[in-house]
Amino acid sequence: MKLEAGRIRAQKEEGAGEWNELQAERASLEKQLAGLKQEKEQAAEEMEAAVKLETELAAEGQNVQETLKEQAQLEESASKTLTEAQMEEANIRQKAEFARENISRVTAELEKSNLQVQELAAEVETAKKDAQQKKGEIAQIQKQLLALGEETLYLEQKLQEKLAQNKEMAEEQKGFFSKREEISGQMHSLDKELLRLNGQKEKLEESKERHVDYMWEEYELTYHAAQGLYNSAYNDLNELKKMASQLKDEIRGLGDVNVNAIEEYKEVSERYQFLKGQHDDLIEAEAALVDIIEELDAGMRKQFTQKFAEIKQEFDKAFKELFGGGKGTLELVEDEDILECGIRIIAQPPGKKLQNMVLLSGGEKSLTAISLLFAIQNLKPSPFCLLDEIEAALDDSNVGRFARYLHKLTRDTQFIVITHRRGTMASADRLYGITMQEKGVSTLVSVDLIEGDLEK
Repeated sequence: MKLEAGRIRAQKEEGAGEWNELQAERASLEKQLAGLKQEKEQAAEEMEAAVKLETELAAEGQNVQETLKEQAQLEESASKTLTEAQMEEANIRQKAEFARENISRVTAELEKSNLQVQELAAEVETAKKDAQQKKGEIAQIQKQLLALGEETLYLEQKLQEKLAQNKEMAEEQKGFFSKREEISGQMHSLDKELLRLNGQKEKLEESKERHVDYMWEEYELTYHAAQGLYNSAYNDLNELKKMASQLKDEIRGLGDVNVNAIEEYKEVSERYQFLKGQHDDLIEAEAALVDIIEELDAGMRKQFTQKFAEIKQEFDKAFKELFGGGKGTLELVEDEDILECGIRIIAQPPGKKLQNMVLLSGGEKSLTAISLLFAIQNLKPSPFCLLDEIEAALDDSNVGRFARYLHKLTRDTQFIVITHRRGTMASADRLYGITMQEKGVSTLVSVDLIEGDLEK
C-alpha cells in the first residue's frame, strides 16, 4: 500500500508538471498570436501605402500622356524619358504584386494561427478536465491510504499471534531434537551392522567365484552345468572323494593330453572341407562331362550313320565307274556299337559274284580301295590332294579308267600324283621330273602338256 501511495504521489506530481507546461505553452502561443496580429497590421499598412502609390502613379501617368499629346514635336527627345518612366512603372507594379502576395501569405498565416489558437484552447480545456480527474483520483487514494492504515493494524495483531505460536513450536522442537539424536544413534548402529554383513557377503561371493573357477579348471564345468549334474544320492563327502580319486587315476591312465588337438582338428577340418569342395566340384564336372560325352556320342552316332549311308552310295557309284560295272557296298559288323564296330567292304566286279574284299585279287583290292577313297573325296571335296602311287598294282586298262576318273575330279580338287605309270602321266596337265645329266647335279624338268612347251 505504501508503494501504491508513492505511485499516486508521483502521478500527482507528474500531472502538476504537465499543467505547468500547458500554461507555459499557452502563454507562448498567445505571444506568437500577438506578434502575428502586429505583422498583419504592418502588412495592411504596406498594402494601403502600395495602393496609394499606385493611385499616384496612375495620376502621374495620366499627366505624362497629356504632356506627350501636347509636346508631340518633342517625342524624339522625350522617348528616353518615357522609357525610363515605363520601366519605373513596371517596377512599381511588380512591387505592388509582391505586396499583394505578402498580404495573401500573411492572411493564410493568420488563419493558421487562429486554428492553432483554437486547438490550444481545446487542449487547455482537456488539461483542465485531466486536472479535475487527477484531483478525484488523489482523493480516492487518500481514502485507500486510510483503509490501508486500518488493515496494517489488523496485520500487526496477526503478526503478534503468529510470533506467540512460533514460540510454542520452538519449545516443542527442542523435544524433537532429542528424539532425532536418539534415532541417529540407532541408524549409526544399523550402518555398522550393514557394513559387517556386506563384508561377509563379499567374502562369500569371492569363495563362490573360487569354487566356480576350480570347477572350470579341474572339470571344465560351469555352475549351471554342475547344477544339472547334481545327484541327491551322493551326499557322503568321503565316498565322493574316493570316487574323485579313482576317476583321476583312470584319467591319468589315458595318457598325456594333446594340447594341440583343437588346432589339429581345425586344420584337419579345414583340409577336409577344402578336399570335400574339390571332390564335389569333380563330381559336378564328371556329371557335366558325362552329359557332354553322351551328347557328343549321340551326335556322332547320328552323323556317322548319315555320312556312312552317303559314303556307301558314293562308293557304289565310284566302284561301277572304275570297274566298268559291277556293284560295291559297305556294311557294318552286326551286334556291335556303330562307333566301335568294324566295316565290311563287299565288292562285285563285273562277271563275278558278290564277295568280301579279302577274296579279291591284288589289282581288284587296289581299285576297290581307290573307289572308296574317291567316294569320300566326292562327298566332301578338298582343295588339294596328294596321291603316292596308288595305282601301281593296276593293269593298263584299269589305269586308264583311273586316270580318266581322276581328271574328272580336278574340277573341284587340285591333285599332285607321284607315279610311274604311263597312262596316269598321259592324263596329267603338267609333268615334273628330276634328271641328273651330270654327276651330283640334279635338274628339274617340267612339261606342260596343255601348252606343249618344254621348260628346263
